[in-house]
Amino acid sequence: MRPNGRHTAGASQLPALRVWAICLLLLSVVAISPTTARAAPSQAQVATTHVYLLRGVLNIFSLGLDTIGSRLQAQGIPVTVANFVSWSSLADEAATAYRAGRIKTIILVGHSSGATALPDMIAKLNQLGVPVKLAIGLDSVFKTKLSTGAERYINIYIGDGPGEPVRAAAGLRGKLDNVDVRGTGVGHISIDKNEAIQRRVIAEIDAAIMRSRAPAPVAEPGAPRSARAAAATAPARN
Repeated sequence: MRPNGRHTAGASQLPALRVWAICLLLLSVVAISPTTARAAPSQAQVATTHVYLLRGVLNIFSLGLDTIGSRLQAQGIPVTVANFVSWSSLADEAATAYRAGRIKTIILVGHSSGATALPDMIAKLNQLGVPVKLAIGLDSVFKTKLSTGAERYINIYIGDGPGEPVRAAAGLRGKLDNVDVRGTGVGHISIDKNEAIQRRVIAEIDAAIMRSRAPAPVAEPGAPRSARAAAATAPARN
């Protein structure tokens, strides 16, 4: 009877073993899926994208943008990191590359005075007939009004610090998001270096590149340029 009893007990355990096997399989799928199933920009989308990162005053307080640039380059995304005073010449370079077909997706990121200069750079690109897919400002230090738009503009600022929300001018086209990160422990000098902020910036850039297959809004040649050009060259806290 014992052999039969043992055999019967073993057979009764088979359904339980199958359940455990299925559970382990499901757990392995869940563990693997975030990395294997996550969508990523195609090589063609990456190759025709350019990200311009504008540092603030003195080039020594916005070095977190260099880190973001290095991480984007590791994904194969072309980047240019420069001081905010170069925004006009960078817009000319971007427009030339866009017209030649070398760039299809233009993304701008700026910190401090670099964030303040973003609306001017967007306005000039729009004036040249070049659309901007995404712009991300990190704690702009002047009151900033967005009169012509990127497809999406994200202003990440510290509400109880030197940063300011961006205001939308009448008739603005494109989506404007003001994100107040007060209380998160980041400061004006550290916001560009904060790991969570950097991850969000890169995730937003990746998502914008993924959306680049969709038609971009057509910029209007001759659109009025922002009247804040002088503010971009004025002394600023950084």
